[in-house]
Amino acid sequence: MTFSLVARCAETGMFGLAISSSSPAVAARCAYARAGVGAVASQNVTDPLLGPLALDFMENGMSAVEAIEHVCQQGKFIEYRQVLVVDKAGKTAIYSGPNSLGIWTQAQGLDVASGGNMLANDRVPQAMVDSFLASSGHLGDRLISAMRAGLAAGGEAGPLHSAGILLVDSVAWPVAELRCDWTDNCPIENIATAWEVYKPQLAAYVQRAIDPRDAPSYGVPGDQ
Repeated sequence: MTFSLVARCAETGMFGLAISSSSPAVAARCAYARAGVGAVASQNVTDPLLGPLALDFMENGMSAVEAIEHVCQQGKFIEYRQVLVVDKAGKTAIYSGPNSLGIWTQAQGLDVASGGNMLANDRVPQAMVDSFLASSGHLGDRLISAMRAGLAAGGEAGPLHSAGILLVDSVAWPVAELRCDWTDNCPIENIATAWEVYKPQLAAYVQRAIDPRDAPSYGVPGDQ
């Protein structure tokens, strides 16, 4: 019921993830990233423990492949899970359990991994990886483009209702966490619109946290 990609920007070291599903609030349950460590999507009959577990393994020095191996050893009912990982070197790894739902498949390359279940066809993840690798610019833009490519390739078998994008950079918190938890319109386009609004202000929000004295105002009532 979900398709996603995890990715790393080779130029900046930023990590990101984008995801969409027919289920509600998919990004709240499936998206994980940690600055300087990596990004993880844990989906398909989701176990929210697996994302932080994989990030902990990588923070302690494991590669993406090693992290996936240990997740599979420690995760419960792992045959139902689908987990995508990218590490700080840009290496990727994917586990898709044999009990993944419907048409499920995966694709990966340096700095990017994509996977999905209950897909319209088995070409969707590769279309997302190809789009990401062919693109340039801000990681957020590349993630949105890849999600649009996945949707154009067929997307999920059913109607999409939720989506999200998560970005981490050099600070301990997400520099962008944009979600559409439910809509009868296209949640990917909702996230794309939110990203276009948020992107020009991203650096200022980080600066406000680090030192608000040097942060710009955006003219919001009460914002000095």
